[in-house]
Amino acid sequence: MGLGFQLIPWNGLDPQPLIDSEGRIFLVLVGQPRDAGYPACVNRAYDFIKEQGAASHFPAEFCKHRRGLFAAINVGLTFGKGQKLPTWIDNKTYTSLAERLLNHKDITRMAHFASAAFRVWAPRLHRYYIDYNTRLNLRHPGLRRPFAKSVFSCAAFNFGGNVWTFKHRDVCNLPFGLCAVQSLGNFDPHLGGHLVLWDLKLVVEFPAGALILLPSATVAHSNIPVQDGDERVSFTQFTAGGLFRYADYGFRTEAELAAEDPAEYERVMGRREGRWREGLDLFSTVAELAALSQNE
Repeated sequence: MGLGFQLIPWNGLDPQPLIDSEGRIFLVLVGQPRDAGYPACVNRAYDFIKEQGAASHFPAEFCKHRRGLFAAINVGLTFGKGQKLPTWIDNKTYTSLAERLLNHKDITRMAHFASAAFRVWAPRLHRYYIDYNTRLNLRHPGLRRPFAKSVFSCAAFNFGGNVWTFKHRDVCNLPFGLCAVQSLGNFDPHLGGHLVLWDLKLVVEFPAGALILLPSATVAHSNIPVQDGDERVSFTQFTAGGLFRYADYGFRTEAELAAEDPAEYERVMGRREGRWREGLDLFSTVAELAALSQNE
């Protein structure tokens, strides 16, 4: 607060969209379903993630990385860092752990809710993901995503008793894409676990069980630790920007595109200047969503 940040109190239930100067919804405090059974679902998911993490015996070096001081695994489809084709992440000794997490019914329910919320708040952007998923599946039949009814291609499970992240941007994600972050645990959200949005100078209360959709590649963010004796983990979903570029390059790498079709390479590179505006146009405005609601 001494840095001039504004605190946003939030009960973790009622949706609160964040809107830019042109009316676009670019970040949403979504909340959670108004379903009597959902809190129990979240608690079971938390207990399972906590139990699985405690039994996995992560080495010390695994718990220190650019996003924080906690163990984490990414599970799903990715592309980049010299890869020639979209690849399912090899979790090596943690492969069975990853599969257990993906097959847990309560985690699956949370994942599907996050994707459905994405569709509600950013229908054009959600359709963009669907279109690229379809193109990738046609090119590579049988490509898997972590959760059958989620548009996201990758998930991250963050383990530990007090998960909080350093200030960072997830720069390998789609720059104008949304990341689904779900908080879990047993903690007082008034005293810790807040989401800090550095570029916006906002600090958001982030209760357990709640969902937030944010452009994690673009907006710098972090968390405040929870209080001593409290516990927090988190579960996120996202899609690597490389998967979209792979499709745009004709299902090949940038180097392959340049070598095989120089004219197309020049055309694609020429679009980069205005890509940020194309991305912004995929966000919805409040007026658009209100009109959609009335038509339904």
